[in-house]
This record gives sequence, C-alpha cells and structure tokens, in this order.
Amino acid sequence: MNAQQRKIKAPMVDPETKEFWAAIDQGKLLVRTCRACGKAHHYPRTICPLCGSDDTYFVEGSGKGVIYSYSVMRRAPVPYAIAYVTLDEGPSMLTNIVDCDFDNLSIGQAVQVRFQETEGDGPAVPVFTPAG
Repeated sequence: MNAQQRKIKAPMVDPETKEFWAAIDQGKLLVRTCRACGKAHHYPRTICPLCGSDDTYFVEGSGKGVIYSYSVMRRAPVPYAIAYVTLDEGPSMLTNIVDCDFDNLSIGQAVQVRFQETEGDGPAVPVFTPAG
C-alpha cells in the first residue's frame, strides 16, 4: 500500500455538472440516466451520448463496480493506479484506485467508491478502493 497520496487537481464545475459535484460533497455518487433509452451514462452530461435524447436525470448510484482495465504509474513522483471502473449501474468511468497494494489489483476485481479531496477549494472526486 502506498503511504503517500497523490494530489488531484480540482475538477471544473459547470452548470451541467453542478448537481453531480454537489452530491459528491454529500458523499453520494450520482449516475445520469436517460428516460428515452433507459441507459445510464458517465460523464454526467445532459444529452444522452447513447441515443441523443435530452430527457435525462440523476439517480443515486450504489458506489460499487468492478475494474474493467487499469494501469499502475510507478515512475511518477507518487505512484498511482488509474482505471476504468464499470459501475453496477452500467457505465464505466475513468478514476483512480487508492488505498491498496497495486500488485494485488486485477481486472474484474470488485471496488467501492470513496471521495478524495482535491487541490484548492474544488469539490472532492470519486476514487475507488478494493471492496471487502
């Protein structure tokens, strides 16, 4: 396990994603869902990238998922793991895997969301850690 924690830059909050970031400040991971096609998507944009509908809304996600793909950056000043995590709700999101031994990560491994503070005064960001 890596004792140092990598600093993450604060995300840009805009009117389209304001609700998403506000929920993270309350410890909730929201997932944008489309009423037209019934599918969830991430990044939380208003227009569904799957069918083009603008009839979308947020649902509270479980915060659970599995690692779809990952890479460990060992030559960085503070080593870190970046991954695509497929959420239980369906979409995949690019994120970091934290608080774990990078040598024990595997594709298909169950993970759980955590929220990590960012540099400056921006909102926290969702990161994941192995479940269990």
